[in-house]
Amino acid sequence: MTWFDTARFGMFIHWGHSSQQGIELSWPLTGAVFTEAEVPYVSVDKYHSSAATFDPQAYDPKAWARAAKSAGMQYAVFTTKHHDGFAMWDTKTSDFSIMHAPYGRDIVREYVDAFRAEGIRIGFYFSLADWHNPDYPPFLQEHAPYVFPNAKPPNPETWPRFVDTMFAQVRELLTDYGEISVIWFDGQWERNADQWRAKDLVAMIRELQPGILINDRLPGAADYVTPEQFVPPQPLPGPWETCMTMNESWGYNPADTRYKSPRKLIHTLCETAGRGGNLLLNISPRGDGSLPPEQDERLGAFATWMAKHGESIVGTEPALEPWQFYGPSTKRGDDVYIHLVMRPYESVTVRGVRTKRLKSVTVVGSGQELKHFPRVSIIDAMFSKDPLGEITITVPEDALDEYATVLKLTFSDVP
Repeated sequence: MTWFDTARFGMFIHWGHSSQQGIELSWPLTGAVFTEAEVPYVSVDKYHSSAATFDPQAYDPKAWARAAKSAGMQYAVFTTKHHDGFAMWDTKTSDFSIMHAPYGRDIVREYVDAFRAEGIRIGFYFSLADWHNPDYPPFLQEHAPYVFPNAKPPNPETWPRFVDTMFAQVRELLTDYGEISVIWFDGQWERNADQWRAKDLVAMIRELQPGILINDRLPGAADYVTPEQFVPPQPLPGPWETCMTMNESWGYNPADTRYKSPRKLIHTLCETAGRGGNLLLNISPRGDGSLPPEQDERLGAFATWMAKHGESIVGTEPALEPWQFYGPSTKRGDDVYIHLVMRPYESVTVRGVRTKRLKSVTVVGSGQELKHFPRVSIIDAMFSKDPLGEITITVPEDALDEYATVLKLTFSDVP
């Protein structure tokens, strides 16, 4: 077990110079549209041009960190470099970075300091692919549209130089910013493990940051798996995390107004926790560094709900099987939490539990005690000291939460 196994909630941050244009990161320059979001195509030169004007004066990582903390998030993952190759830190490997933009300050440093001050674990997103670096090779206008997942083969003369640059960038990120809890790779589909020198890269990462977790998008390295934009219908066999956007876009895209409701997002967190996973929920700041009001609103809804119900999410494990309760459930010690993501008529039932061990049923957040009634088979009631049965819980209207009601069943022993 590591901290990750029960963290349950984290913040993903997709942000870059292209956010000034109100377009997705990286993909608009390729002419490729493979998501449900509106991804406008821009020329390669037009896409990269905003690197020269990036000056996010409204960037306030302390405000982001406070919002993440209030929402109950335990860790954050920041896009240090997306496929477009623009480095958001003070790298010595390239001039294509925030240090050569008008902002001229290390954005990654400011992110790390702000989130660490709030007790939030630090994660870095890093794209293995780099469509700007001439040694990669870059994605040029004549290569559009991008055909997923094919990529132009590397030049054998320049490829070793690129890999050395990539290693140097990862070394900078894992050397200069203190303890890093997660490195979140992406862009791996364009090359194989040998081309990435994946074994050597993993060895270097483990040496620099012995406690770090590596996601499954570097070939041969998978401390956890990362289903994207989807919550698996059943628990996965090992540690996992679903990364998800609030609308359908990763980067700031004002044309994409298809935001999930606060209730839907909170239910997604409940479902993820009930299946033993973590939800890495994305924010996409605007080009000036401010958050869109729709995202502020949803973070505020999480803060309100988690202030009362966080105990049922963070630090918990999956509890009941689907046949035992028709909804997500978690547990901590002798407490089982059931999440009412569907509005009850007047009662809910929990099945297959040791009815005589149940001590109380309370509403999480208010502590209101609820009436509950056990039922077991007649034979078990007569002859068993510890019968399996079901508990029917009366749920009055005044106990219901705006987003998701949570009930706590306290047993004398874990059922």
